[in-house]
Amino acid sequence: MAGLFDKQAEVYLDARPNYPAEWYSMLADRTLSHSLAWDVGTGNGQAAIAVAEHYKKVIGTDVSEAQLKCATQHPRVQYIQTPLSLSDDEIVSLIGGEGSVDLVTVAQAVHWFDLPKFYSTVTRLLRKPGGLFAVWGYNDIVVSPTFDPVMKRFHATTLPYWNPNIKHIFDGYQTLPFPFQDVGLGCKGKPLQLDIPKQLSFEGFIRMLKSWSAVTTAKEKGVDLLPEDMVKDFETAWGGPNLVRSVAYKAFMLAGTPLE
Repeated sequence: MAGLFDKQAEVYLDARPNYPAEWYSMLADRTLSHSLAWDVGTGNGQAAIAVAEHYKKVIGTDVSEAQLKCATQHPRVQYIQTPLSLSDDEIVSLIGGEGSVDLVTVAQAVHWFDLPKFYSTVTRLLRKPGGLFAVWGYNDIVVSPTFDPVMKRFHATTLPYWNPNIKHIFDGYQTLPFPFQDVGLGCKGKPLQLDIPKQLSFEGFIRMLKSWSAVTTAKEKGVDLLPEDMVKDFETAWGGPNLVRSVAYKAFMLAGTPLE
C-alpha cells in the first residue's frame, strides 16, 4: 500500500484539504485525559499536528518513509516509520504500552489496514475508560452544478485503476467494520456526515487529482487519465484557470470506545 503514495508524496502534501479545527476539539472533548495521542497512517502529518493542539504528545506513524520525509514538524509530534514487519506487541510497546493512549486517529487511511489486527492493537493501546478511537475520510468534492458532472465523468474513468480497498471510501464508510462503542460521532453503518470547506484554485484542484493513487497507477500502465483535453474541460467548467472557488469535500467519521 505504501508504494501507492511514495511517488507522489510531495504532491499529496500540497494538494489535500485541511480538516476543520473543530473536529479535533470535539474529539478532545470526549477523552478524559490529554497526555498521548496516536495518529496512524499519518502521511504528511496534517492530522497529527492538529491533534497536538490538544494533547501533550502525539506519535504519528506511517509505513511510508517518503511520506514521513514530507511531514510537517511540530514540537509535540514524533514521527516513526512502522514497517509492516513489526508485530502487534512491538507496535504496542513502541507507542507507549497497553492502556497508554487517550486518542487514536486515522485520517483517510483505515481502509488500507488489516482491520481485525489493527482494531486489536487499538483496543490494547487505548486508555480504559476515557480513550477514544476516530477514523474519517472524504470522497466527493462539490463545486458547482456546471462542474460536478464533469468531475463525475472523470471519476468514472479512474475506476479500473483503484485498489479494491478503496471501496470503503466510495461508500463513505457505510460498510466499514467498526466494532467500537458509539459516542455520538458516527457508528458502524451510520457514519457522521461532515463537510470540509476549502478555498481552492484550479491549479490546486489539478494537483489534487494528480495525487490520486488511481491516476498514478494508470500512468504506470501507460494510460494518461488527465490528458490536455480533460484538463481543458475541467478548466472551462471551473470558470477559468485563475478563479479561486469555495468548494466542499464530503466527509464522514466513525468514532468510539472499546467495547466492554
